[in-house]
Amino acid sequence: MRIIELLTPAYDVAWLPWAVQYFFLIGIAATTAVTAAVLVLAGHHKGHRPALLTAVIALLAVTAIAAPVSLLADLHQPARFWHFYAYPAPWSWMSLGAFLLPVFVGLSCLFCLLWWLGRTAAMKVLSVLLIASAVSVLVYTGMEVMVVRSRPLWHTPFLPVNFALTGWLAALGALWVMARWLPAGLAGMPVVLLKRLSQASVLLLMVCAMAWVVRGLTGSEPSFTAAIQLFEDFPVWRLGLFGSVLTGLLIGALVMLPARLLSGYWASLMLGIIMMAAAWMFRWIIFMAVQGVPKYGAGLYLYTMPLGADGLAGMLGMLGLCVALICGVTLLLQRFPSPLTTAAAAVGRR
Repeated sequence: MRIIELLTPAYDVAWLPWAVQYFFLIGIAATTAVTAAVLVLAGHHKGHRPALLTAVIALLAVTAIAAPVSLLADLHQPARFWHFYAYPAPWSWMSLGAFLLPVFVGLSCLFCLLWWLGRTAAMKVLSVLLIASAVSVLVYTGMEVMVVRSRPLWHTPFLPVNFALTGWLAALGALWVMARWLPAGLAGMPVVLLKRLSQASVLLLMVCAMAWVVRGLTGSEPSFTAAIQLFEDFPVWRLGLFGSVLTGLLIGALVMLPARLLSGYWASLMLGIIMMAAAWMFRWIIFMAVQGVPKYGAGLYLYTMPLGADGLAGMLGMLGLCVALICGVTLLLQRFPSPLTTAAAAVGRR
């Protein structure tokens, strides 16, 4: 009789919680940029809906600054950031992202500055470039995860689409929350329009989920087969599925409430927080939970949340940075309002 002993090496996970924060914030930033550009091109910087653009611009400024901070932390070593530019690799989506992301951040900051100065004509010209840059960021962030063929739950065309749609869901949720601290407040927000946008995001996510299920039932979507196996074998994944369905139903019910209820303080706050939490949890499952599934073997890998910078402290730090940026942006708008902010405040007082 021969005995072969297999030793399992211990190694760090490839994606740390920093990646969850980055993909969450950059998803909000990119979809917010598209929303802001469309609002400007549609003429919503004037008339009776300037408060929505004010909230969108404020959110864009916060997330466009905060997202790269979490990315730099996720790179672990300063040399990795420098190597992206010293040794470019055009065949790598991560390498391409090192060039696409600074362009997006620069265009976003310039767009916010032009809005603050009231240069609407220049904003319209920049809007086209901003949309193209935001779409490029959405593509690269989705593709750099999708290219991993060894994990069926990642290697699916539905992943980049879901990143984009849940990013927009979180962006709209953040608008429901942030609006109360801006000059016009909730009273100045076009609640009906924001409600319709929220309903559209939920509907698109439902269509995407149904398309994934249909392709899976026909046997043409390996990620569906892998997910079903996880749901059948592990109770924690069944609990995650139940929680996801319950959260989706709750968001769907909230966005169907009358506009007069959603304009209230607590209803809008609850809706916004749940929308953001759903998008964040989707990314946590995709990155952290999926890494707990062995590529070869049985069972699940155990993951313990570090309390330091690579875990809980890092997430709390990013939350603190976002809160600080929101406070800074709202204070800036109160002390040094732009012409469009003044118009939004006037609408809110009517």
